[in-house]
Amino acid sequence: MEASTLLPAVAVFSLVTVEFGGHALLQLTTVQNGTLTPLRERSFRAGHAHAGVLLILSLVYFLYLPRAGFSSGTEWLFGILLLAGVLAQSGGFFLHLALGTEGHSSPGTHLTRGGALLLAAALIALGLGLVQHL
Repeated sequence: MEASTLLPAVAVFSLVTVEFGGHALLQLTTVQNGTLTPLRERSFRAGHAHAGVLLILSLVYFLYLPRAGFSSGTEWLFGILLLAGVLAQSGGFFLHLALGTEGHSSPGTHLTRGGALLLAAALIALGLGLVQHL
């Protein structure tokens, strides 16, 4: 099985968790208003938004990945790197929600930054592969 076949399916099924998160956020901000502190609400919103947008980005990424001319193993590497970055960047906001305090870094902050680096590496690799195959 190819990375550009299986990994997009993982991303699509992961979007279901984003939908559930949206429902949970709506419940916490309307029905149970006041349940979240302002910091926690901002972190929840940021994690939720990043997860949704980055998973949609991953679907576009997987459309272009076969066009970069990478070997199968390299496609798997960069595809997994991308999805790990999505999980780390959005998950870091949720970790900050649980452990963070206003105005201070937390393990979640570091995880979010690490996820951004993984995403950047995967995107740069794809861009370079596509440029080489113009």
